Amino acid sequence: MWIYEKKLQYPVRVSKCDVKMAKYLTEQYGGADGELAAALRYMNQRYTIPNKVIGLLTDIATEEFAHLEMIATMVYKLTKDATVEQLEEAGLGAHYANHDRALFYNNAAGVPWTATYIAAKGDPIADLYEDIAAEEKARATYQWLIDMTDDVDLQDSLKFLREREIVHSLRFREAVEILKEEQGRKTIF
Repeated sequence: MWIYEKKLQYPVRVSKCDVKMAKYLTEQYGGADGELAAALRYMNQRYTIPNKVIGLLTDIATEEFAHLEMIATMVYKLTKDATVEQLEEAGLGAHYANHDRALFYNNAAGVPWTATYIAAKGDPIADLYEDIAAEEKARATYQWLIDMTDDVDLQDSLKFLREREIVHSLRFREAVEILKEEQGRKTIF
């Protein structure tokens, strides 16, 4: 199904060690509105979506896995030169005690990822509206992360991810219209 190119979808550069920012970025790694939850949500929903839009869910799910890889790279680069004391000061002492420097699917507050983050109603329109909301929440989180760093290199990668969330939201809105038209429903947008 996939052909993996051994490169990131978009370059990830950071200009300095910033453990606190790495902690905040884990929100997009293992949080409710993060990349893992989105990828798994869309991959799962594709089994109950009409064939007309199934490819869209597969495409976006695949891209979300690429975004997950970018976030992991950001976290790694922001923490690779950090001391244990810096990890503790940033609130990652418990994480270090449990996982050393390994990434773990949890949000910025340290709450582990859970399958309850994955919404699937089985109604294509309801699921697509859920997907639109998920993309908009991810977009908002990326904006807040951009606002929290002065690292212009990191901001560049985060802006790329924010823009991709906007594109995904628009694509899901188009899918809603396609299915509503097919079902003869009146649009509410």
